Amino acid sequence: MSGPDALFNVHNNFYLGAYQQAINEASDCSGLGHNEATERDCFLYRSYIALGSYQLPISEITDDAPTALQSVKLLAMYLSDESKKDYVLSTIQEWLADPSCSSNVTLLLMAAMIFTNEGNNVEALKCCHSASSLELMALSIQIFLKMDRADCAEKQLKAMMNIDDDATCTQLAQAWVNIALGGSKIQEAFYIFQELGDKYAWTVRLYNGSAVCNMQMGHYEEAERELLEALNKDPKDADTLSNLAVTSLHLGKPNSRYINSLKMVAHDHALLKKLEASDGAFSRAAADFTV
Repeated sequence: MSGPDALFNVHNNFYLGAYQQAINEASDCSGLGHNEATERDCFLYRSYIALGSYQLPISEITDDAPTALQSVKLLAMYLSDESKKDYVLSTIQEWLADPSCSSNVTLLLMAAMIFTNEGNNVEALKCCHSASSLELMALSIQIFLKMDRADCAEKQLKAMMNIDDDATCTQLAQAWVNIALGGSKIQEAFYIFQELGDKYAWTVRLYNGSAVCNMQMGHYEEAERELLEALNKDPKDADTLSNLAVTSLHLGKPNSRYINSLKMVAHDHALLKKLEASDGAFSRAAADFTV
C-alpha cells in the first residue's frame, strides 16, 4: 500500500512504544516507493534497537544503503559496543558536515539521540533545529525538559501543534510538557495517556506516563496497579522498575527487588545515581558524628 498514510501504523506503534507491533506492521508494508521503503526500514530497525536487538540492523544494513539507514546502524553500533563510540561520534560529525547528507532527517535524529546520550545538549539541539520534523521537535522538547527549560519546551510544543495537533507524537509531547508544568496540567496529561491507550493499545510507555501522573497527584495505589501492568509486559523496562521503586516507597512497601532489578538492566540509571549520592551524603554526615 502506497500513499500518505501507508506507514501510519508503523509510525504510530513506534511512538507509542509498541515496537513488536511496529515490526509486524512494517513487515506487512509492500508496494512502496523508494523513499517510503527506506523510511519503513528505518522504523523497522529502530524498533529492533528499542527492543535491544542491536545486531540485526548492524548485520543487515549494508555500506551502500541510504544515509538514513546507515545512520540507524550507527545508533545500533553506539548502543551495543562501547569500543565503537569514538568511531560512531567521528562518523556522525563527518556526515553532519557533508552538505550532501547533512539535512537528512533520520541522520539528524540519530545524531541528536547520540549527542543527548553523551550529555551534549547543545549539539543535540542544533540537530533538532536543523529540519522541520515532528519527531525532531519532540526530541528537542525532551531535551529542554531535562534542562529544566519548560518555557522553551512550551514554545516548541506550540510549533508542533501548529503543524499537527492530533499527531500521536504531538500528543505525547503535550503530555510531557504538562507533567513538567504541574498543577492542573497533570490531570490533562493523565487524560492524554488514557485517550491514547484506549484508542490504540496500552503499552509500557503509556502505562508509565499514566502512572507518573497518578504519582504526581498522590494516587500511588493506582500508579502501582498501572506499573505492575507495565511490568507484566516487560519485566526489564528501566522506567517501570524505577517508578515502582518510588511508588513502593510511598506506599510503605519494600522496594529492594525493584532496585536490584534496575541495577541489572540499567546500572547507570538516574535513580540509582541519586540513591548512590544520597547514601554517600548520609555516610559523610554520619561520620561527622562519630565519637
